[in-house]
Amino acid sequence: MEAEKSAWIVALSGLAALAVAMGIGRFAFTPILPMMHGMSVTEGGWLASANYVGYLAGGLSAMWLQARPSTVVRGSLAMIGVVTFGMALTGQFAIWMLLRALAGVASAWVLVFGAAWCLDGLAELGHPSLGSVVFAGVGAGIALAGAACFLLMQAGAGAGAAWLALGAASIVLTAMTWPVFGRSTGAPLVRPASPMESSSLKWTPNAVLLVVCYGVFGFGYIIPATFVPAMAKGIIADPAIFGWSWPVFGVAAMLSTLAAGRFMRSLGNRRVWMVCTLVMAIGVAAPALFPGIGAVMLAALSVGGTFMVVTMAGMQEARATGGAHAKTLMAAMTSSFAAGQIAGPLVVSWQARVGGSMDAVLLAAAVLLVVSAAAVGMTLLKQRKANEALPQ
Repeated sequence: MEAEKSAWIVALSGLAALAVAMGIGRFAFTPILPMMHGMSVTEGGWLASANYVGYLAGGLSAMWLQARPSTVVRGSLAMIGVVTFGMALTGQFAIWMLLRALAGVASAWVLVFGAAWCLDGLAELGHPSLGSVVFAGVGAGIALAGAACFLLMQAGAGAGAAWLALGAASIVLTAMTWPVFGRSTGAPLVRPASPMESSSLKWTPNAVLLVVCYGVFGFGYIIPATFVPAMAKGIIADPAIFGWSWPVFGVAAMLSTLAAGRFMRSLGNRRVWMVCTLVMAIGVAAPALFPGIGAVMLAALSVGGTFMVVTMAGMQEARATGGAHAKTLMAAMTSSFAAGQIAGPLVVSWQARVGGSMDAVLLAAAVLLVVSAAAVGMTLLKQRKANEALPQ
């Protein structure tokens, strides 16, 4: 009973840490963007990309950073609170770029080191299945940020108040988890792989396909994940209506993550990856094909309900495919994913600058997602044929 109680404390602390890292450090800008009056789509794209560049830098540096996971998590959570407050204290665009980049670095470190710390602790305590609770923190944080911005918009508050409120929420959640992350779970120091280990992964067509498809996933999901509330506001200016889009996104992400463990075990990682990518493609294309608030809400529901499931399926498939050298494949997939995230908002900004529409970008992203799903599906067919060819 004591072990179960401790496991729940670890899992809920991980949930809170990822809520701060992802819901605020990564995605707070999305529901606040419609509140930043006078900001153009181009400027919004640049700010979003600054955060994703920081996330890429954080993910890559986590491969060689030697530090205790608990120390990194504590420092990164504190950094997220500070830079979130900072967004309300200045109007300088260049400083905003720097602050959002730092938030991206810190959020990547919390995701990498925090997840490792929690999963190690849960395994030691005999409750590894509670890992899904940890990852549900991403959706919980998105829902929290969306709900806070919704209420502030209803009250007539501006973007500055939203940044202050979310900064305060970060500090409170960090303070709540601080003692827990100070405990020892027996997790080892995170060390870089040796050159021999890093170079020994065989880059088969299958491994390359996983990297490419994961990058397409990053590009496809990030456009609605960045601009859903702004698209909703462009259709209906009433915050009582468009303000629901981001909380819907977050709740869908949280619930789908909690449910994913069961059907992922029965269907397999690649089948889940393929199906969720197709559902995501439908959501990405919907606002372009059927303009209206209903299509935007469908995008929030379908993309929010699949992006964390694809993330989990992709990482688990990397572990299965990479074997002893899974870290190298996971790092390559994460880098590809981050590159796709950076490219998405930049393409939207470029389209806006040349007089194009976001609809074209959404449709292009949806087509790429469908092609990616088909490629993953082809590997399933090859695997089935290979199994049938084996002697019975």
